[in-house]
Amino acid sequence: MERNVDVTTGESVVFSYELAGLGSRFYAVAIDLAIQIAIAVAALALLAWVGSAAKPHAGDVAPAYAKTIGAIAIGMLSIAAFLLFFGYFIVFEWRFNGRTPGKRLLGIRVVRDGGFPLDFTSAVIRNVVRILEIGLGFYAVSAIATLTSPANRRLGDMAAGTIVVRENRFERFEGAEASELASIATAARGRANDDPVIANLTADERDLIRRYALRRGKLSLDARSKVAADIAAAIRPKLAVPFAHLDGDDLLVHLATTALGEG
Repeated sequence: MERNVDVTTGESVVFSYELAGLGSRFYAVAIDLAIQIAIAVAALALLAWVGSAAKPHAGDVAPAYAKTIGAIAIGMLSIAAFLLFFGYFIVFEWRFNGRTPGKRLLGIRVVRDGGFPLDFTSAVIRNVVRILEIGLGFYAVSAIATLTSPANRRLGDMAAGTIVVRENRFERFEGAEASELASIATAARGRANDDPVIANLTADERDLIRRYALRRGKLSLDARSKVAADIAAAIRPKLAVPFAHLDGDDLLVHLATTALGEG
């Protein structure tokens, strides 16, 4: 079931997101699980090969040491399995903007309440709860929670304060505006934290500008003008240069493509 949710930023600006449905989330998990199983099988095959190569020399090891080595190996395998099946989600969602390989293929991502990017703490919480969810009928309880939650939240989302939404990319802009904005943003990448113009903006304010630039193509002209004016009014006093000659929309696009480059 596909639903929309409205989120309000600290500057009282409202954005509407299309939530990812249970079907797309299920397929994303299935893809990720297939990748994890493939990695596990490859790792076990490698260990079996190493073990067979070392077997002729096993008699050289004293029985007491052999038991210790076996116990250590089992412990390391248990840790490796945990990291593979749970650390996988934490690392990918934290380091790749809320997207595992499965989510990327399905065009969905995890964000915090308010539409803010997923941070490490939230990624850990939602995926530690995943252990409980797997134990409760292999996501059966989570599927019910997702279907009954107004924001399509599974138990991990409820605990971490996250939602899963459909992606909005530069490619969704219309006409030449998309190509121009994307190319300028790519050229500007890497300068976001060094530009003195935006030095006084908070991380949330910078993210708000990015999200506006990504979503403006889906807004009507009236809505675009109002939202841009509200955001510009909140951030303009903090800019090193006021850009008085630019209206709200022009200001935000300028900042997004020159100071807050997104590729």
